[in-house]
Amino acid sequence: MTKLFYGPHEDQWGDLYLPDRGGAAPRGTVVVVHGGYWRDKYSAELGTAPAEDLVRHGFAVWNLEYRRAGSDGAPGAGGWPTTFEDVAAGIDHLATIAGPSGLDLHRVALLGHSAGGHLAVWAAGRHLLPPDAPGAGPAVRPAGVVSQAGVLDLAAAERLELGEHAVRNLMGGASTERKETFALADPARALPIGTPVHAVHSRTDDTVPFAMSADYVAAARAAGDPAELHEVDGDHFAVIEPDKEAYRTCRQLLERLLP
Repeated sequence: MTKLFYGPHEDQWGDLYLPDRGGAAPRGTVVVVHGGYWRDKYSAELGTAPAEDLVRHGFAVWNLEYRRAGSDGAPGAGGWPTTFEDVAAGIDHLATIAGPSGLDLHRVALLGHSAGGHLAVWAAGRHLLPPDAPGAGPAVRPAGVVSQAGVLDLAAAERLELGEHAVRNLMGGASTERKETFALADPARALPIGTPVHAVHSRTDDTVPFAMSADYVAAARAAGDPAELHEVDGDHFAVIEPDKEAYRTCRQLLERLLP
């Protein structure tokens, strides 16, 4: 594992894992985007266990850190638009390191948990953003996304006050006050994106409601997108714990996206 920076800020980095395949190329690259309701008290450490598991299964892994919004009223370095710009820049950094690392930019998938699921699905639709929007003009287009209990509808998450007003904390205000920025940041408003999204979620998740994934997939399919819903068992974190069947479902979906 190698820590690489994609920008000058102390939080603009990722851990790159390359598999030992006896000289053969990795089976594909997975960008891991961690969750934590976009707050800076959570870090890329949440993605370490999935990254270590995926590299053992032959994937290259880019476990991404990014500037997050503050916690408990503190300002933090992230939020809108910084968090989004960092995720975009972090993914696009693969284009810079692909050659020396032996990565195939046509074989990249995104894996995002919770708030990271939101960011991963948002990133998969960057090619549709207006040219002057944060994150527009991607250098790397993913083959697909596996969303693990993702917050896929910012407006709904705001109404439900998930994570103690985490959406307002991220966006710097309410959706009624910031309609234009919410429209750019909310995956539920970006359909269709033309990229496969696999939403993995448990009905017993008491952190992010199952309906967040179910409703997104229904809307995506109605819009013509190749989205699928995968119901699993366990709590909110079972999807990122390699010893759980819920996580193994996620890995199998990545194998489908990067066969």
